Amino acid sequence: MFDIGFTELMVIGVVALIVVGPERLPRVARTVGALLGRLQRYVADVKADINREVELDELRKMKDSVQQAASEFETSMNEDLRKAETDLNRSVAEAAGESQSETPAALDKPDTPEAHGASR
Repeated sequence: MFDIGFTELMVIGVVALIVVGPERLPRVARTVGALLGRLQRYVADVKADINREVELDELRKMKDSVQQAASEFETSMNEDLRKAETDLNRSVAEAAGESQSETPAALDKPDTPEAHGASR
C-alpha cells in the first residue's frame, strides 16, 4: 500500500514512543491497528464493488450482443422460410396449372365403357 521500509518504521516507532509515552503506546498501537484494519476492509469492499460493476457491465454488453445475434438469426431464418414458402407456392401453382391444362383434355372424352375400349 505505502512504500515504507524498515528504517522508516523504526523512526515512526521512536517518535511515537517519545510523543505518546511508554504507558499509552500499546493502547495507541492497538487503536491505530484497528483503524488500519477498518481502512483495509473498506478499501477491499470498494474494490469488490468496482469489480462487480465492471463484471455487470461486461455481462450487459454480452447479453446485448447475444440478443442482437439472436435477432439477426431470427430475421435470416424468417427470410429463408418466406423464400421457401414462396418457392413452394410457386411450385404448387405450376403443378396445379399443368394438371388443369391436362384435365380439360381428359374431360373431353366421355367416361363411358366405349371410351375405354370396351363394347357392350
